[in-house]
Amino acid sequence: MAQSDDIKVGELKQVGDDDAAYLISLIRTIPDFPKKGILFRDFIPAMSDPRGLAIILDAMKRTLPVKPEDFDLVAGLEARGFLIGPQLATDLGKGFLPMRKAGKLPDPTYSQEYALEYGNARIEIEQGSLRPGQRVLIVDDLIATGGSAQAAARLVEQAGGQVAGFSFVMELNGLDGRKALGAYPVTCLMNMPA
Repeated sequence: MAQSDDIKVGELKQVGDDDAAYLISLIRTIPDFPKKGILFRDFIPAMSDPRGLAIILDAMKRTLPVKPEDFDLVAGLEARGFLIGPQLATDLGKGFLPMRKAGKLPDPTYSQEYALEYGNARIEIEQGSLRPGQRVLIVDDLIATGGSAQAAARLVEQAGGQVAGFSFVMELNGLDGRKALGAYPVTCLMNMPA
């Protein structure tokens, strides 16, 4: 099912060799999706597998880029950040801040546009959903170029919050996503070629 020979363990090593290998075996690689030349890395099979989901959540909790007491909210980007963010927030006793695609929220909103490796997009948060000074851990399934993560950080700061760090399931090598995030603390469970 998966092309796991090019997926490398990053912080996922914290859960042990057996669980890391099991999780990697669930990641699918789909060439030329959503457009020619893109290798799409699909972690949905891991989410639908009870053991795979438990490994992801356990690994994310073990490898937070900052201590739980150093942030107040977990923010997740639509759509895949919505799959792991609320559960992670619940497990850590934090609130969840949804970052939605443009046009999905009532006004007033804060909004940020960003470039993807295959186009442009915009994310938004509702004004008032984040109190000034709140510290936010931003989670998502993947970091590639860092464009959506940068936009998420700008949204938090635009609303008066502080970015505590970023936590990703997967990182695509060679696209400089981490570099785009500057000095923010970042963790990724596994990495692979773009």
